[in-house]
Amino acid sequence: MNEEKMIAVEERLRRRIRRTIPTILLVVLASVGGTGAILLVGTSSANASPTSYKGPEGVLIYKVPNLAPATTRDGQTMDGISCRKQSDDTVKYHVHVHVSVYVKGKMMRLPAGIGITKPRLLEKFSNGHFYDVGPYDCLYWLHTHVADGIIHVESPGQRNFSLGQFFDIWNQPLGPNQVGPAKGRVVVFENGKRLDGNPRLTPLLAHANIQIDVGSPIIPFHKFPFKVTGGCGVGTTSCTLKKK
Repeated sequence: MNEEKMIAVEERLRRRIRRTIPTILLVVLASVGGTGAILLVGTSSANASPTSYKGPEGVLIYKVPNLAPATTRDGQTMDGISCRKQSDDTVKYHVHVHVSVYVKGKMMRLPAGIGITKPRLLEKFSNGHFYDVGPYDCLYWLHTHVADGIIHVESPGQRNFSLGQFFDIWNQPLGPNQVGPAKGRVVVFENGKRLDGNPRLTPLLAHANIQIDVGSPIIPFHKFPFKVTGGCGVGTTSCTLKKK
């Protein structure tokens, strides 16, 4: 085989490798004046955008792991927030908040059913599952129905709620260095603004976009447009199924 043919074969092999194997190249720059730098370049399948589909609330559900199971307090009042029975469904304030979570740069999600005690009522749709309150359980004012990142705020009256209250109902830790089971420096954005102070104090504002980053790297804030539709969508006063 002559030299030109050998070069052509090698080039085809290189192209095939680039197409089939994601690469991560770690370049360590030489120290200058006692300091050094590390530069990460290349691509990885772990950093690729996860696939998604529109769920039963009309909001995208990403195919990523849950941050933690949908553990919930057993019905006792928590941080002044009660757990209401289906028969005591009185809602005069109903807004939605979207929460995105990244742990060391990888997207994770809030599970469905936070804030709903067991046995939850499960409704199965062609585009996903919807958890609701049934005749034998109760529903906290702060809860999730679907694993789409939407926190429902449904209370008897308008008042201020915080991310810390939601995590307390979820029975998961939240602080400057921990979010659920994930540990690392915590950075919180709300509606594009990086917040200072304790993440627990992050307000649950109407139609807000909250992004939580745990550890490194910090993902730049990404606005997540959403409109909740269906039985507990925008303009409704309740999500619970009425007794027939």
